[in-house]
Amino acid sequence: GVAVAVQEGRFHYYEGYEMDQVTLPVRTFGLMGIKNLVLTNAAGSLNSDMVPGSFMLITDHLNCMGVNPLRGANEERFGPRFPDMSAVYDRELQTVASEEAKAISYERFSAGLDDELIDFMHWGIYCALSGPTYETPAEIRMLREYGADAVGMSTVPEAIVARHQGMRVLGISCITNLAAGMGDEPIHHEEVITTGARSAELFQTLLRRIVTRI
Repeated sequence: GVAVAVQEGRFHYYEGYEMDQVTLPVRTFGLMGIKNLVLTNAAGSLNSDMVPGSFMLITDHLNCMGVNPLRGANEERFGPRFPDMSAVYDRELQTVASEEAKAISYERFSAGLDDELIDFMHWGIYCALSGPTYETPAEIRMLREYGADAVGMSTVPEAIVARHQGMRVLGISCITNLAAGMGDEPIHHEEVITTGARSAELFQTLLRRIVTRI
């Protein structure tokens, strides 16, 4: 069998933690010899094709948190001073995740759990902001111009540190809400929690199948 390390929850920058605290678990995983890292998050959709309850494979990111986790003295045992970020998210792992998502969709349709064949996995660019406020409609319009498809308050620091250590990274966003200005209603955190809970079983199934193929 393959040893798997699982982290429950994460340290968010908006909670007051420093970046070295936010990324400590990933540093620890790297020192343990972990080669593949699967990062998940809840995110708001900036893309009208991605509705709450769907998922997005992160193909690239925008770091709009105002800070970089590699700022400060570099430790060569982790990685180089100026690491390349042109391919943070591993294409091979994305292909595995996409194939498993399609297989799950087909199995659910065949079993009568869904009335139609639903392609719940999308591909897109994730933007990270520091939070804890949700974004303004003006900020969302700006981020859409930048090319963002989803927005959240995590994941990017961990992804940067993982790549710094040479780990392969897979990022998956659970779309829990439409971003500000994308819908008629204001954003409520309870809505985000509720949608995430409804998607949990499907998310768990997907992750188990991905891990077995890594």
